[in-house]
Amino acid sequence: MKTYDLSKEPPRSPRVRLRDYAILARAIDKCRAHLAGTEGEYHFNCPLDQELFSFKGIDPEDFKLTVSSNDTDDPIALWVDQAGIHRTPHEIADWSNDLEEYNPSLDADRKEWFEGECRKLGLDPATTTLFDYLEADDTASFK
Repeated sequence: MKTYDLSKEPPRSPRVRLRDYAILARAIDKCRAHLAGTEGEYHFNCPLDQELFSFKGIDPEDFKLTVSSNDTDDPIALWVDQAGIHRTPHEIADWSNDLEEYNPSLDADRKEWFEGECRKLGLDPATTTLFDYLEADDTASFK
């Protein structure tokens, strides 16, 4: 099992899918780093992770326990698939696609924050998705 030191490298892109779940690989990386005390500036169970937990109806503490007891991604992804709310492959794909296309500048509650964050990175908030922003922020953080 690779334990990420997120003070030295970013977690995997939110676009990396396990069992077709966007953000799952990233959540696993952040959880492993959390368990190892190497989170850096990243946070396990952040609002993005909570999107996954809410969609599946799983408890973050149960997720953490599952991550801590598995050395590879496959059993964790299988557990996510089987735990909580049953989701069809179509529902999972739609949720992942919607999340990947989400632009926070269209959300009144997140617009101001997102526009400020995009400005820091030289991104146009009108055409930048949350995933575009996260990848750009990861790259800028580890130049």
